[in-house]
Amino acid sequence: MGRIHFLDVTNRDGVQTARTGLSKFGKTMVNFYLGKLGVAQSEAGFPFLFHEEPYLRAQVALSEAGAFGQLRLSGWCRAVTEDVERSSKLGLAHYNLSISTSDQMLQGKFQGRLDRDAVIRETVAAVRAAKQGGARTVGVNAEDGSRTDDRFLIEFALAAKEAGADRLRYCDTIGGDTPARIGERFATLAGATGMPVETHCHNDLGMAVANSVSGALGGLAAGQDVWVNTCVNGIGERSGNADLLSCILALRHGFGIPAGAQVADPIDLAWARRFAAWAGYALGQPLPLNQPGVGGNAFAHESGIHADGALKDHRNYELYDEHTLGPFPDDWHARPGRAVLTGEYGGKAGFRHVLEGLGIEVTDEDLTFQLVQLCNAGTGRPLTDDELRLIAGYPRQLALLYPGLLG
Repeated sequence: MGRIHFLDVTNRDGVQTARTGLSKFGKTMVNFYLGKLGVAQSEAGFPFLFHEEPYLRAQVALSEAGAFGQLRLSGWCRAVTEDVERSSKLGLAHYNLSISTSDQMLQGKFQGRLDRDAVIRETVAAVRAAKQGGARTVGVNAEDGSRTDDRFLIEFALAAKEAGADRLRYCDTIGGDTPARIGERFATLAGATGMPVETHCHNDLGMAVANSVSGALGGLAAGQDVWVNTCVNGIGERSGNADLLSCILALRHGFGIPAGAQVADPIDLAWARRFAAWAGYALGQPLPLNQPGVGGNAFAHESGIHADGALKDHRNYELYDEHTLGPFPDDWHARPGRAVLTGEYGGKAGFRHVLEGLGIEVTDEDLTFQLVQLCNAGTGRPLTDDELRLIAGYPRQLALLYPGLLG
């Protein structure tokens, strides 16, 4: 049986969420937390855009310095050769190349500019360009794969595989799939192509997590590795994407998960609450009380029967131990009463007071101080303890986020 990997798309699909967004420093923190959690890969979108280049150069430098653990960085591009070639110079080793495959998209989106043969030609050329540019792995994304018939998906995947592609991403772009259907389709696609198939599920019907788990199990049943796309707290366009923590918990604790269904990533859920709380704060989207695992009510009991049972043995009414999710953050900036903070308009006295109070060692005071000011200006909110620790630990790499502003 194959194994399961997580490829988080918060820094691509997640930050495309309408009415929200993250600064480049915020996206850096997403990679920091994904590395702490042990997720395999993080995806950035449109790497060749002028405002993404400094960010991606900083991410590569931080990765090489060990700031993200074993997290792999990847870029998402359209399956357009020019886009791939423009991205190749940034030092990313992994890519996902995307093109629409359904008849609906060919007619309603491309409006006759591309047919099925052209889709395959474009994809093959883009895969070859990525490999020639030094990419170690390339996935091909069938946008609207859930509305594309098996026969064409297999043809598309096999042509891309022959050109050097390593995985097929099956995108339930409009969130219309159901668990039984997607599980069967993953088994069919993985078996026919001999490739790992990757879930990319949207939550328009509230089934993104269920579909991701079912798709993964279908791919495993065909003897292939599977990759599961996720976003922190289930953010994403429209009703969101599959929630990272929920997918992990479902594969760990869900009833009926086959004994051989193993997550290959070295997941450490002790960072789960800190990541979720940080993301809610940074995105301006507070966690719902009933958010699985990390919401305020995830382990709260009031009903007499439930309370009595939980007091006797929490396993009576709780599926897993809350302590595995780690502590909730207790950040310096959120402490009540008299507080001295550091940020965009702060001075050296406040900066030293906060970092000394947190026990953070500073190796380059002037650069770290400037970065605290710039990062606070970019986020528009008080910096968290983990953010301050990352800045102090990797000031030279983070300075690449702000070319021309720092000496």
